[in-house]
Amino acid sequence: MANDVKRVVLAYSGGLDTSVILKWLKETYACEVVTFTADLGQGEELEPARAKALLMGIKPEHIFIDDLREEFVKDYVYPMMRANALYEGLYLLGTSIARPLIAKRQIEIAKMVGADAVSHGATGKGNDQVRFELGYYALAPDIKVIAPWREWDLTSRTRLIEYAEQHQIPVPKDKRGESPFSTDANLLHTSSEGKVLEDPWEEVPDYVYSRTNNPEDAPNKPEIITVDFERGDAVAINGEGMSPATILTKLNDLGRTHGIGRLDLVENRYVGMKSRGMYETPGGTILHMAHRGIEQITLDRGAAHLKDELAPRYAELIYNGFWFSPEREMLQAAIDHSQQKVTGTVRLKLYKGGVHVIGRKSPYSLYSEKVVTFEDDAGAYDQRDAEGFIKLNALRLRLLGRRDGR
Repeated sequence: MANDVKRVVLAYSGGLDTSVILKWLKETYACEVVTFTADLGQGEELEPARAKALLMGIKPEHIFIDDLREEFVKDYVYPMMRANALYEGLYLLGTSIARPLIAKRQIEIAKMVGADAVSHGATGKGNDQVRFELGYYALAPDIKVIAPWREWDLTSRTRLIEYAEQHQIPVPKDKRGESPFSTDANLLHTSSEGKVLEDPWEEVPDYVYSRTNNPEDAPNKPEIITVDFERGDAVAINGEGMSPATILTKLNDLGRTHGIGRLDLVENRYVGMKSRGMYETPGGTILHMAHRGIEQITLDRGAAHLKDELAPRYAELIYNGFWFSPEREMLQAAIDHSQQKVTGTVRLKLYKGGVHVIGRKSPYSLYSEKVVTFEDDAGAYDQRDAEGFIKLNALRLRLLGRRDGR
């Protein structure tokens, strides 16, 4: 097993699990380990990961800590937001959309340092192992993938800690007991699952929430904001132009204040089981609602309805790990084509967990007050035309009714 791996790039957080994996890779495969830590806006100080890797014998030139926040939002979150993608009608895909970028950068580093393998810390029960590995194989078809959780016998937190202590791997105090739940975070969201969340009948405890204020304790006064869009992408808040990552950061701050973006979900994992998770997506929820608001006046009905039909399929592809698939790219091309005139401004009210679109305007608006008015439309719409329209649409129903004796 060890003979075919000389150097491996490990997706490394610096936490207990990936630190154990780092040591285990060295022992099991007798290989050189390169660590890669991605800054996706998870809100943690990442330099300790460098110190931990150095402590464990990794060469300084083999430690990669990359700030990918702008790339993450611009090239992954924004394309997904253009699609209005929601998995199973609710989930804004915060974990799912981060995995292809991590996989892409991991493969780039592997090629850069001449590695013949990559490794991740995802378990054999979850979706992330699928997402990472589909990304690896799409970008480097012949790469070797090492998934320790599918190979080793360290099947419990106790065994992990024992292994760490045996090999002088520092174990944080908060890792010595059973973790009450596990979390994943990036600039788009924070997810929590496991332990106290495993019973879907029990309400999520308050202490699980880390990214949003309790809506009941949010300000009693609504806050009004505007979001400007160009070709389907947010470019400004309250008239101030910002980069994609800065926009999402600002919307996260607003969402936190007003308790926006909490979701308690029992979802269907790609690997076959149902799991219960709690998601906090404050800025993403605001962005999603704002984008739908600007589309309401700029998209033609046929295009809008077709987009709504494609969105669940697009969301499922991301959830299942097929970001680099031809079908996702085909859908993206169609979605991006629909966004050419999705430009304008949306006004929103943020209040106690809710996001409400209260105004929208665009130079490309298809909304005609002259046509839709209940007052005199000065001949813009001849209501007598509706009679023929209705009769033509009713023809087949009338024929069916006559045949069936209705």
